[in-house]
Amino acid sequence: MADLKVYIITGISGSGKTTVAQAFEDASFYCIDNMPMELVPKVLELPIGESSKVNGAAFVMDMRSKTFINTFVSGLSALEEMGVSPVIIFLEADIQTLVKRFSQTRRHHPLDDGKNLLDSIRTEKQSMASIRKLAHQIIDTSHFNVHQLKAKIQYLVSQDTGSQTFMKLHIMSFGYKYGIPVDADIVVDVRFLANPYFVPELRPHTGESDAVKAFVLENPETKTFLKKYNNLIDYLIPLYKKENKAYLTLALGCTGGRHRSVAISRAVFERLIKKGLNPSLQHRDIDRDIKEL
Repeated sequence: MADLKVYIITGISGSGKTTVAQAFEDASFYCIDNMPMELVPKVLELPIGESSKVNGAAFVMDMRSKTFINTFVSGLSALEEMGVSPVIIFLEADIQTLVKRFSQTRRHHPLDDGKNLLDSIRTEKQSMASIRKLAHQIIDTSHFNVHQLKAKIQYLVSQDTGSQTFMKLHIMSFGYKYGIPVDADIVVDVRFLANPYFVPELRPHTGESDAVKAFVLENPETKTFLKKYNNLIDYLIPLYKKENKAYLTLALGCTGGRHRSVAISRAVFERLIKKGLNPSLQHRDIDRDIKEL
């Protein structure tokens, strides 16, 4: 229990708590939104931290709960008695920014009981002042966009836990005759290369066979293409990571998705493995011609 990293995400309505919770989820944290403080100890009694895939727990709580202010300090004491010392992240923004965000989302303020929006925001800021003083991290999100706020949280989590959030990289071969993958981010057509399909002794085999690999990869045009393509991918991957993209799918297609695209996707995959990027590989249509005969 004491080893479980626990975060409490709180702050002013409209300051970005939902975005922060999503960043924690991307970092493999167990997250609950609108969590009553008095229930946190009971949740932490569950075997949350037993999975190696869970880095900790993050709870979003604020004045949507009518008992939030009155139970917050006693709830912290209860957690400390359990040996849990949560990190409190308090989010805020200037009034002008909050008014703009509420206007854009067209949502009601949680303290809207007949007051106008400005009065509700001011009341909440005053009520939350005591909670703000307890925070370990105070983040003013007035000038953050969604991606910048996620990056800020990912940095804090990596500093606290020593873990990093990695973009999931997926390599896919496919056949154009069966359609472009709907989840592909970068699509490259390799039908300009010589086709093993027209070599009788290679036609029955796939791009995973040594013979087809040799035919495709030893082609001078393939070598030139792979050099240029790999340079492009090396340039783009860090930029996608910088924008906090959770998934990046590289799709390479040939006519049937059985020979050229398979061999090249395998070559790209193995190179990225050597670079420590831990991609996954899928040959979407490698046996489709055979299955549909």
